[in-house]
Amino acid sequence: MFRRAVSLSILTLGLLSRVALGDNPINAGFPYGSQKVRGVNLGGWLVLEPWITPSLFDNTGNADIVDEWTFCQLQDHNTAMGVLTNHWNTWITEADFSAIAAAGLNHVRIPIGYWAFETGPGEPYCTGQLPYLQKAVTWAGNHGLKVIVDLHGAPGSQNGFDNSGHRISFPGWHSNSTNVARTDAIIKRIASMFAGQENVVPIIAPLNEPAGFDGSDVLSVVRQYWYDSYGNIRFPYGTSQQGNTVVLLHDAFQPLSYWQGFQTAPNWQGVAMDTHIYQMFSQDEVSRSYQDHISAACAYGSSLSSFDLWIIVGEWTPAQTDCAKYLNGRGVGARYDGSYPGSSWVGSCNGITGSASSFSASYKTFLRQYWEAQVITFEKGSGWIQWTWKAESADDWSYQAGLANGWIPKNPTQLMYPSICG
Repeated sequence: MFRRAVSLSILTLGLLSRVALGDNPINAGFPYGSQKVRGVNLGGWLVLEPWITPSLFDNTGNADIVDEWTFCQLQDHNTAMGVLTNHWNTWITEADFSAIAAAGLNHVRIPIGYWAFETGPGEPYCTGQLPYLQKAVTWAGNHGLKVIVDLHGAPGSQNGFDNSGHRISFPGWHSNSTNVARTDAIIKRIASMFAGQENVVPIIAPLNEPAGFDGSDVLSVVRQYWYDSYGNIRFPYGTSQQGNTVVLLHDAFQPLSYWQGFQTAPNWQGVAMDTHIYQMFSQDEVSRSYQDHISAACAYGSSLSSFDLWIIVGEWTPAQTDCAKYLNGRGVGARYDGSYPGSSWVGSCNGITGSASSFSASYKTFLRQYWEAQVITFEKGSGWIQWTWKAESADDWSYQAGLANGWIPKNPTQLMYPSICG
């Protein structure tokens, strides 16, 4: 099933023996390991997420439209394309890149779906995202920002989440070798597209959040795919010539200990690990007190500081509940207020999501403390990228809203609670 993939890895390993001897040490476009990554995700732009832009979904008048797949499948194609084109043109512009740079950040992570590159028979996606990714790279260069190109959705869906483009009950990416081969081809294309541009695009993330929690069938495919991605990204010219682009692997929801020793130097060069740290996707987590959330964040420090690759917390948030409308999926409620199936009430969602104008002074103080606790902790690794820059009606998640309302500092190094983790 993966014979072709395995042979590529063996070829890559042969090339690596020369790299290990220092023929061509990586010269990444950012000093990872010595300078901290401080960044923000451009979520909900080139991959729709109902909770980031609920109006796009509500305005369809069709409750069965729950992701980008159904957005294009269940309404008139020209209507869908018109809405999406307007969204791509307005949701993120060069002014956002200017504001992100002015806020003292150095990275943006840009999620994009496979369908921006190619679609297969029966796949209803609207396409046209790619020119916006290319514009974004130009804008980033104009403002001194680094771009992480992040493949957020793969054929068949790697996790079944709406943020993969297709919300389904069980992911199908890993169980079909054609899906994996298509994804490999897309990563080769992305790597080739940005080869030699590592001063602006220093990192490619070959797949966001594959569903390792579904067991060894998924994990074995993911591990092989990470090996193939190394060859595809680190050797983007189709020859033995090595590039300088870093490979950013996701931990597939496994503890970092699972990945200890995976693709480490000297046999592997330019590999980083992406871990996502949220505290609202279980009943236990949403039930925590403010202090419990802060303590739990601080407790990640030792595992991050001791990990053997550059480690970036590529998604996290100062939000501490799942109250944001559609966060768990369009038409799905929240654990915090007991509206999620099987959950039990913790409290009211009023005044803790939506507009910051409804937030109390004490809640904003907590958001600031929690934001700082996470930043301090995540900088014990190689840094962090907050999810997300903006959201229509979830200011607790929005970096932009945090800057405007005082729970995120104008410069991420200006901390009010520098000893909050003790």
